[in-house]
Amino acid sequence: MEAIGPLCCTKDGVYIAGAAPSGNAYIWEVSSGRLLKTWRAHHKSFKCMVFSDDGSLLFCGSEDGIIYVWSMISLLDVDDSGSFPSLLHYLSEHSSSITGLLTLTRSCGTNSIFISSSLDGTCKVWDLISGRLLQTQVHPTSITAITLHPVEQILFSGTMDGRIIVNELDVGAGEDSLIVKEDQALFPEGHNGSITALTFSGLGLISASEDCTFCLWDMTNRVIVRRFNHQKGAVTNALVIKLSSLFPMPNQLRVSNQFRISLLEKCPPSAKMSRGMVASLSWCLSPNELTSTEFQRTNLLDHQIFHSEQQRTPTAMQMKVERSMSDRIWATSMTKHVMEINRHLQSHLLNLMESRLSRPHENSKRKKPMIENPEDLEKQSQSSG
Repeated sequence: MEAIGPLCCTKDGVYIAGAAPSGNAYIWEVSSGRLLKTWRAHHKSFKCMVFSDDGSLLFCGSEDGIIYVWSMISLLDVDDSGSFPSLLHYLSEHSSSITGLLTLTRSCGTNSIFISSSLDGTCKVWDLISGRLLQTQVHPTSITAITLHPVEQILFSGTMDGRIIVNELDVGAGEDSLIVKEDQALFPEGHNGSITALTFSGLGLISASEDCTFCLWDMTNRVIVRRFNHQKGAVTNALVIKLSSLFPMPNQLRVSNQFRISLLEKCPPSAKMSRGMVASLSWCLSPNELTSTEFQRTNLLDHQIFHSEQQRTPTAMQMKVERSMSDRIWATSMTKHVMEINRHLQSHLLNLMESRLSRPHENSKRKKPMIENPEDLEKQSQSSG
């Protein structure tokens, strides 16, 4: 058991990944709390982790400037749980600690890209498929946080001296291009300490700092709309929650969308699991309760979605999205459960076949000495004659 540093979650809320200062990495299933994978990912500490938008890739940035990219399919392969997972990309172009990783929901030109920042003062743009370095943006100071404009291709970089740098993201300049950017500071008086986080909300850009403050910026006029003081210490991270998720929902809909969450297990899988032993999935409900309850919830949710669509309310689309997420979680759990049952049955079948094949072999060994002696055969033939 050890402390966990960076954490990240898939957008559908199914998996959580975390890393420890020792270089160990962990993946959990949120609904059950099961630790699905643990492996020695690196000999140095990871500083940031992020999933791709579709949840198929896991990006990890280390203290020594190396970026690892793993495929979730290889990480969650049960048959390969005891071996080191295969890397999709191993990128070592940065010379100092990685401070930020961004994946794009859309393609930039003809390339699907992701962006990394480092204390070495550079932001690098990578091709997601091949892992090639497409562009390097060089700044005169260390970059501690990055974020992208939600609409335009503009990269915002927070620095160690409290400034916010604005640069247009242009990948069309060519592969492996080195670009020394003329920094356009967004009101350097904003913070007196290192920028620790940058994110966007519907009101503008939000920046957090080690000076115990975080600010909301007006992007049009480039001024601070409001400054918040955090008296307890430095602000280490910032997360924007959609206002729609905070609205009260009808009681029936709230119950229909709830699923039980367990505490995440803190210990690695046991040795039995690594040797291929079958581990049964823990269900929150028994099979009979699960079937009847899920059907009742499904019918209730379908009725509410139909009712909302008839009234043309904006909550209909939100309920459809939540229904899709719930169905995906349920289907994932059912698939894993069926796969575990199949492995268990295959193991029993192999054991049964092995035991049956070994019995005739033992009988043949016992009967063989009775017919090996030719004198015994001759005596038997004379007595019969």
